[in-house]
Amino acid sequence: MQTVLVVVHLLLAIAIIGLVLIQHGKGADAGAAFGSGASATVFGAQGSGSFLTRLTGGFAALFFMTSIALAYFATQGSVEVGLMEQAPGSASAIPAVVEEIIETTVSEVPAIIGTPVENISTEAEK
Repeated sequence: MQTVLVVVHLLLAIAIIGLVLIQHGKGADAGAAFGSGASATVFGAQGSGSFLTRLTGGFAALFFMTSIALAYFATQGSVEVGLMEQAPGSASAIPAVVEEIIETTVSEVPAIIGTPVENISTEAEK
């Protein structure tokens, strides 16, 4: 569904760009500033504004609707797991690993040569 909506959205964008480029601006002719250029156009004195302007407005409305629909689908999607959460040693497991390393390292290092760590009391215990 999303793929079809993206394709329609893209085609509408291209159509809007094409229609805007086709349309003839009001002040595009050099003679239009003096009032003589508008009557010599192919579509008459009004120009091609009525049909092309309505068509552009309709495409613009459809473009906005597809934009809103795509935004809705983007917010309703499943929550993706980030790169750090996919790693074997994920960020949530790091504190436990660090504590384990500290415990094993501290228990293996004697505070005084020849005295096990369990027999040494700290200042807070006294």
